[in-house]
Amino acid sequence: MTAVVHTGVAGFLARYEAMRGGLPGDVRVRDAAAEAFRRAGLPGSAAGRREEAWKYTSLRPVADASFQQVSRAFDGRHLPHIEAPRIVFVDGVYQEELSHLPAAIEFARFETFGGLARANHEPLVALNTMLAEDGAALWVPDGVDAGLVLLVSVGGDRAAFHPRHSIRMGQGARMTLLELSLGDGVYLHNPVTEVSVAQDATLTHVRLQNEAVGAFHLATLYAEIAEEGTYDSFALNLGGRLVRTEAHVRFTGPKGVAHLNGAQLLSGMQHADFTTVVRHDAPSCASRQTVKHVLAGRAQGVFQGRIEVARVAQKTDGYQMNQALLLSPDAEIDTKPELEIFADDVKCSHGATVGELDAEQLFYLRSRGIPDAEARSMLVRAFLVEALETVADETARGVLDRAVEGWWERQAA
Repeated sequence: MTAVVHTGVAGFLARYEAMRGGLPGDVRVRDAAAEAFRRAGLPGSAAGRREEAWKYTSLRPVADASFQQVSRAFDGRHLPHIEAPRIVFVDGVYQEELSHLPAAIEFARFETFGGLARANHEPLVALNTMLAEDGAALWVPDGVDAGLVLLVSVGGDRAAFHPRHSIRMGQGARMTLLELSLGDGVYLHNPVTEVSVAQDATLTHVRLQNEAVGAFHLATLYAEIAEEGTYDSFALNLGGRLVRTEAHVRFTGPKGVAHLNGAQLLSGMQHADFTTVVRHDAPSCASRQTVKHVLAGRAQGVFQGRIEVARVAQKTDGYQMNQALLLSPDAEIDTKPELEIFADDVKCSHGATVGELDAEQLFYLRSRGIPDAEARSMLVRAFLVEALETVADETARGVLDRAVEGWWERQAA
């Protein structure tokens, strides 16, 4: 049985009013988020309203789409076969029969809101806070190495879901989280994730976004890193019609490390926005970011990266590099790096390059008898290798490699 939800901001607000009494968490937090969402709306959907953070990305297609409250069966036959504990959500709802919980960590379903996300500042976070029904709450105890854990989301046609996830790493804890987003049809996946990395803990967070080509994937992440903690992340965007991967990372103790690397492989009319804000609020911390785009057809890639260095954050080391490879004259890349520095003793830099396949290299490979499609694939892979090699976990990197290979095969078909 399905119930039609109206389109746009009014539709989401109407859905909240209908569900308000049965949702988990503090209703006052939800009501405040609903009011914030009512005021802000969906960026780009209203004529005359412009937000600098959404300069290159408009959510009008989301506002124009219609979604339904769907209840459907999913047998799990199409889930990837990866030997690791897994936590599975279908249309944003936890699936116990498809999940195999890791023994080394504590798992619970979403019940209360954390303190990192800012619903009053980010419209999609307000939307999530208003409508979140489920999510994964993971706690890795002090000193525990949890190994590799999968967090899988599967979306279905006309569904709109807003999972709320939290990941807490105890002191000295370790975990590699491989997050997979898949689906079929036209749907909205709007997750918010809050990450807390305690002293000397390490979270390796690898995300593969391979949603259906008609889907909307709008993900926002907040991470706080304590003294000598490490948040090592990589995001690969392949699927989706309209995608935004947004991360807000803050150092709260000295000698922390954050890697916010990624790649976007887009074709057709796809649009993908990779936006990050890194706040250095403690001394002697290092942030590294290398993001690469491969754009074919009329695809549009966006990179917005902001590094903020507080006066107290002396000895900060911040690096940011954005590179784009255009496979079509109609593809587009928009880049906006920003540095805001109030400390004196820092080392911060950013750079950006845009180019196409090197004709001489392509000719060389063709002259050695390598077919054109294979030669182009080799050059694209060479371009991506620097980004992909930052993923140290062999299983996770293998998943990414196969996904990249599948994307290229689809382009050559």
